Amino acid sequence: MSSQTSSRSAARALPPMGFVLLAGLSLFWGLNWPGMKIIMSELPAWWFRASCALVGGGALLAISAASGNSIRLERREIPLALICSLFNFVGWLMLSAYGVSLIGAGRAAIIAFTMPVWAAVFASWILGERFTLPKIFGLTLGVIGLGVLIGPDLVALGRAPLGAMFMLGAALSWAFGTTLFKRFRWTAPIASNVGWQLLLSAVPMLVVAALLEPVPDISGLSRDAAIALFYIYGFPMVFCQWAYYKTVHLFPASVAAIGTLMVPVVGVYSSHFILAEPVGWRELAALVLIVSALASVLVIPNIGRSRH
Repeated sequence: MSSQTSSRSAARALPPMGFVLLAGLSLFWGLNWPGMKIIMSELPAWWFRASCALVGGGALLAISAASGNSIRLERREIPLALICSLFNFVGWLMLSAYGVSLIGAGRAAIIAFTMPVWAAVFASWILGERFTLPKIFGLTLGVIGLGVLIGPDLVALGRAPLGAMFMLGAALSWAFGTTLFKRFRWTAPIASNVGWQLLLSAVPMLVVAALLEPVPDISGLSRDAAIALFYIYGFPMVFCQWAYYKTVHLFPASVAAIGTLMVPVVGVYSSHFILAEPVGWRELAALVLIVSALASVLVIPNIGRSRH
């Protein structure tokens, strides 16, 4: 009886809206990586990321209010939002910005999206989520796919260890923040919650920016950098932030994280077309492995449940 109840709960945890959101995340977050590479050659990291947090947070709160939602956090939620913001946004945004400035955008995306591995570990430890066979199989295929994608470039990464370490730190920070977000009980709507987390993260980033970097001259940006900046403001920092945490709300944390494994594939191919970064058989093999990983976690279990 308990196994049937648990099966029904799992089925309810994978609603169709989550799949649509993951598809949007894969596309828009994947295109984010070459855009970041372009911007980081023209803007200082702390000012760039602080502006992303300000624009994204302000836009999400405005959208939430316009939709008739409350934008108020309960008093008990304020410290929780602050803790989550440090990992989900300060750690993730800054470490990934420095990482992508030091190594190729496609390769940076690959290392960043080892995040599902760490999220599955943290979710098991903090949330008590079980390592089911489909999850283990999906994670294994995903990691193999990422390994194939990196291939001999591991040697190149060894010659640029700082960039790789920044990206790994970003992945760990985001995975831990995702798990905490799922662990805490929230009353605020997702858009309001994430909007406040972004605004809270902007405060320390602005302080560091003012101390370490000159104020950038936005009017001096190249056309490509300006287009990339507005794209990142609109899609990765507004739609994708809301969509990802909505997915975490809808799915188990580990499943939502595994669902993002297509992002680095889109990142690699878009970096090829936009920045002329190389693509070959490894990218094709990784695509097959990662799509298989997604199917094993998100599609095949639901087919089995629907037959029962």
